Amino acid sequence: MNKDFKHIPKDKRKKILLICDDVRVHSGVATVAKEIVCGTAHHFNWVQMAGAIKHPDKGKRLDLSPSTNKEANIDDSSVILYPTDGYGDSRILREIINIEKPDAIMLFTDPRYFTYIFNMEQEIRKKIPIAYLNIWDDYPAPMYNKPYYEACDLLMGISKQTVNINKIVLGDKADKKVIKYIPHGKNPNIFFPLTEETKEFKTFKKELFRGETPEFVVLFNSRNIRRKQIPDTILAFRSFLDSLPKEKAKKCKLILKTEMVTDAGTDLDKVREYILGENYFDNCIILDNKFSEIQLNYLYNIADVQILLTSNEGWGLTITEAILAGTPIIANTTGGMQDQMRFVDNNGEWFTPSPDIPSNHRGTYKEHGEWAFPVYPSSRSIQGSPPTPYIFDDRCRWEDACERIKEVYALSNEERKTRGLKGREWALSSEAGFTSDYQSNRVMEALNELFSTFKPREKYELINANEYKGNFLTHKIIY
Repeated sequence: MNKDFKHIPKDKRKKILLICDDVRVHSGVATVAKEIVCGTAHHFNWVQMAGAIKHPDKGKRLDLSPSTNKEANIDDSSVILYPTDGYGDSRILREIINIEKPDAIMLFTDPRYFTYIFNMEQEIRKKIPIAYLNIWDDYPAPMYNKPYYEACDLLMGISKQTVNINKIVLGDKADKKVIKYIPHGKNPNIFFPLTEETKEFKTFKKELFRGETPEFVVLFNSRNIRRKQIPDTILAFRSFLDSLPKEKAKKCKLILKTEMVTDAGTDLDKVREYILGENYFDNCIILDNKFSEIQLNYLYNIADVQILLTSNEGWGLTITEAILAGTPIIANTTGGMQDQMRFVDNNGEWFTPSPDIPSNHRGTYKEHGEWAFPVYPSSRSIQGSPPTPYIFDDRCRWEDACERIKEVYALSNEERKTRGLKGREWALSSEAGFTSDYQSNRVMEALNELFSTFKPREKYELINANEYKGNFLTHKIIY
C-alpha cells in the first residue's frame, strides 16, 4: 500500500470510473493503469470499462478486489471490471454510470477513442467531472484536440511537453482547468540492478546467447511498428560493427525484443538478413516470445545500453524500465523521452517546454543526465492524416545513432554501470519520481484537487458560432 496518502474506509471513498485498456492485459496503457489502480486502491474505489478488441469477457461484471488486495497489500479494495469491445459506447457508459454512480470518470489513451464521451460531456459534467491522463507525441500544438481538452476538468500530462501542449491549445481557458504533470512510473522493486548472478539469471543468459559470452550488448525493447525505426537501429549497429576489428565485432550483440513480422512494421528477419549479411547475421537476436517482468529485468541488466530511436514517442516506457534497472540509454530527442534524459536549460534547471522553446528536438540544450546518450533529429517534417492533420515526425540519422553506440562502447564496464546507477538514483528522486508510488501519489493529489474544485456545468451554454475564425499556430516554429 502507498502510505503517503491515508487509508480511507471503503464506504467513505470516492469512486472513479476508469476507461482504457483492460488492466489485466499487457499493453503499455494497461500496465500503467494497473499500477495506478493498485497504488490508489486504499484511497479510491475503482470501476473500469475494460477495453479490448473483441473482448472474450464482454458483457460480464468481474470483481478484481481479491487480486488487488493481494497486490496492494490491503484487505478492503473495491475494483470492478465491465469488459467491453473497444472502449464501449454511450449506451454502455450510461448503464455503468447508472449502476455504479461514480464520482468521476478518468480516461487514458488517444483522445480519438473517446469521441463519443467528449460528445456527451455536457450531459456528464452536469453531475460528475472528467479527468484525462493524456499524452501527445509532438508539435505543432494540436489545435484539433482543443474540443477534447475543453471537455475535461482535469488534464494530467504524462510528459512536460504534453502539459505545455494542453496549456497552449486551451489558451485562456487553461486557467479554468486543473492541469498537472504526472509522468509514468514503474515498480523499482521489479526493475532494478542485479548485484549478483543467481542460478536462474545464469541459465537465462546461457540460453539467450547459446553458451557465448558477449562483451557488449545493445537492447531494443518495443513494438515492431514503423515509427520505432527498427531498421535504422539495425543499420546503426551494422555500421558500429564495421568500425571494429572482426574479433571484437563478433563479441557484440544486438537484442531486438519485439515481434518478428507485423503489418504495422516490417519483416525484421528479412531486414536482419539483408543489412547484417552472412558475417554478422548471428550478432542480432530477435526475441518475439512473451517475457515475464523478471525476465525483462534480466534483459535490462544484461544490456550495456538500451536504444530507442522512435520518430514519435509520447513517453517511452521501456526507457523508464531500463533507467530503473541501472542501464544507460540511447534515445531520439523527441516527446517524453526528453524528460527521461534530463536536459538542462540556460538557468541550470531541468528543461521545461514553453511556447518560446516547446521542444529540445532542435538540440537547443546539449547538457543532460550522464546516463543518457541523445540522438538529435536531423529531419523534422510535418506528417498527418484526416483525424490528426499535422504533427512533426522527428527522424534521426542512423549514422548519428551509430556514433552514440560507439561512445557507449568506448566506456569501461564500470563507467557504464556508474552512469546507469546515476540514472536510477535520479529516477527514484522526488524531482523525477518515475516510480509507481510517485505516479500514484500524483494521481491521488490531482483527483483530490479536482473533487475540491469541481463545479458542475450549467444546464446549457450559449455559443456564438460566428466567433470562430480558425485555429492558428500559437508557438514558435524556429527556436
